[in-house]
Amino acid sequence: MRRTADQRHELGAFLRSRRERLTPAEAGLPRTGRRRTPGLRREELAVLAGISATWYTYLEQGRDVQASDQVLGALASALGLDPSEKDHLLRLAGHTRPHTLEAEPLAAEVAAVPGFLDPHPAFIIGATYDVLSHNEAAAELFPGLRKEKPSFARWVFTDPESRHVLIDWELEARGLLARLRALAGQHPSDERFTRLIDDLHEASQEVRSWWPHYDVQPRHGGRKRLRHPGLGPLDYAYTAFHLAERPDQTLVVYSDERPC
Repeated sequence: MRRTADQRHELGAFLRSRRERLTPAEAGLPRTGRRRTPGLRREELAVLAGISATWYTYLEQGRDVQASDQVLGALASALGLDPSEKDHLLRLAGHTRPHTLEAEPLAAEVAAVPGFLDPHPAFIIGATYDVLSHNEAAAELFPGLRKEKPSFARWVFTDPESRHVLIDWELEARGLLARLRALAGQHPSDERFTRLIDDLHEASQEVRSWWPHYDVQPRHGGRKRLRHPGLGPLDYAYTAFHLAERPDQTLVVYSDERPC
């Protein structure tokens, strides 16, 4: 697949961010004197990946060169990328076919599911974290869902109340941004992602600071600490279910475990 200049720039920036976070010791290289470059040098990474330093430099500079699956795999291994980061690297390099997002209609029987799950907070989010359906328990826990056309991402980064509800706000916000980056990489031509990311950059200093780190992760379940308006701080477990017919839509269900 032929990539645009912007896509080549994204690939180069992602490679550079991962190279700069990897220390020589982590890469198994001997210690040397003082280093003026954060992380590995380009030449060191090229040696670890078994490729030409000049050719790797072209990749990082966003030049119009094509990397094979073998080369990308070697770079992912040398950089210590996790599966989500490797998948993101492949997508940026044009080695997987990007998804095409259509409008996100929600069938009535699907929209009703969160209501069946009361009193457990539950909602359905679309690809860009628009909240497509939710129950009353979720709106009580996350007040931003009561807005017209609610967006979980916009609530987290633009509503000060999110910092009160999300006890570990920075951890949760960083994770959400990493998942949004991974999704944007799957849909490089979808204007909804471009518009959302631009709006978040304009509204949030944290987004402007964290976005260049190029963190990526998939949507997943887990645990988080939330402040319930009536019960106070609680430890929640949450599970994410992807809809069979529309895997970009996700049902998220919360259950409280114990006081923090």
